[in-house]
Formats: sequence, structure tokens, C-alpha cells
Amino acid sequence: MYFVLLAVIVTLTGLTARTVAAAAERRPAWAFALALLVAAGGIAFWRRRRRISAVKLARRAAQALDAAAETAVDVLDETPPVAGPVRPCEPALPTAPVTPAGSPAPGGAGAAEVPAEGGLLEPEQTAVLVDPAVDDPLHAAYEALDPYEFEEAVAELCRRDGCRDVEVVGGAGDLGADVVARTPDGRLLVVQCKRYGDTNRVGSQDMQRFGGTCFTVHGADVAVMVTTSGFTGPALEYAEQCGIVCVDGPDLLRWRDGSGPSPWEAGDAGDALG
Repeated sequence: MYFVLLAVIVTLTGLTARTVAAAAERRPAWAFALALLVAAGGIAFWRRRRRISAVKLARRAAQALDAAAETAVDVLDETPPVAGPVRPCEPALPTAPVTPAGSPAPGGAGAAEVPAEGGLLEPEQTAVLVDPAVDDPLHAAYEALDPYEFEEAVAELCRRDGCRDVEVVGGAGDLGADVVARTPDGRLLVVQCKRYGDTNRVGSQDMQRFGGTCFTVHGADVAVMVTTSGFTGPALEYAEQCGIVCVDGPDLLRWRDGSGPSPWEAGDAGDALG
């Protein structure tokens, strides 16, 4: 039966091929168009089959992913919970010592203090830092003061030694006068203060500027230049010519300590010697 059917199919295929060939000889244009249609149909069928195959593959992949996800969820549901991270043993907290009955409690009235090694217990001492000389101008570390504080310290020395109407007038436009006062005998005292370091001495220019205003502008009876350092030679010569009293660092300390004269007294002594 199979061979008979195969023979019929082959015969029909041959007749069809002969008919098509005869038609192609008689109508070549129709034959070409038919060939194009057959080719187009074959291509369309192949593409559709390929598209169906791609869709099937995508569908199968999605089904496989779903199955894998369900399997993973089932495994996670069946897994027992994991215990927390194991930590190293923490050191035991110190416990209070047990005090026997009848014994004095630690720190109580009967507790004995253990003396420090080599001696008796001493009370705690707290070091107190004191700001130098700002609160006590008479015992000031003058090099540590700012210019205004230095002027205040010099003014306080004048008050201590009996001057009246002592004022600190230094600042912009003071024309060389930092401290003005009345000496105990009533003379007008004009002081210029120079807080310099050890390596910076008062020069002749500073002295000349002060000498040009202390007498003519301020009307000083006693003009004094006070510094924490010293004076140059030309500055001392100019001061001697003009009658300006120079007080350097050592002279200032002697004035403060009371072992030396005040500037107006030193000026009187200089005038007497002159």
C-alpha cells in the first residue's frame, strides 16, 4: 500500500512538472510570476515558522525561570533560621566585694585609707593659672603686655607715687602723649610709652617726634620717654639736649620696685647735677 501511494505521488509530481514546463514554454511571463509567488510563499512560511519557533523558545525559557524561582522559594521556606553572629565572650563585669557581717563598709566611717607608697596621703591640689599683671599693673611682666596695657601700668605707677589727674590718652592722634598727669608738686607730666623687645631700642627719630610735641603742643613741665628695652646713643643725646627724661627697662623695674626714683625725681636730680 505504501509503495502504491508513493508511485501515485511520483506520477502526479512528474505530470505537474511537465505541465508547468509546457506552460512555461508557452507563457514564460506567467511562469516567472508563478515562480515568484511560490518563492514568496516559501519565504513567508519559513519566516512564520521561525517566528513561531522563537516564541516557543521564549515561552519555554520563561517557564523554566518560573520553575526555578518557585524551587528557590520552596528551599528558602524550608531552611531553618540562621542564628545571629557569634560574638567573642565579653569580659565579666566586676562585682562588688562581699563585706562580711560586722566589718566596716568600704568608704564608711571605719574604712582605713591606704597611704601612697613612701608617705602619707595628701589632699588633692589644683593648680591655678594666674594671668600675669593685667590684674596687678604694679607687678606686671611688662614685656607680656600689649601697648595699651603697658600704658595703663605706667599710669598706675604714677598714681602710686602721688600723681593727680592721671589719664591714659594714647591712641590715634595723641601727638606723642600716652599718659598725662600732675606730679605731687603740681607740674604737668607728659609720658610716652614704648613697649619694645630687647632687640628693638628707641631710636632718635622716635625721640625727635616726641620732643617736637611734648613741650610746644602739650606744654609739659616734665617730659618722659618710658620703654621696656633701651635707647640708642643718638636718642640719648637728643633727649639730653631737649631735657627729656629717659627711663629704660632696668630703670622701669627699679621705679616699680621702689629701689629707684620716679621719672620726675630723676629729672630733678639731673637738673641739679647739670
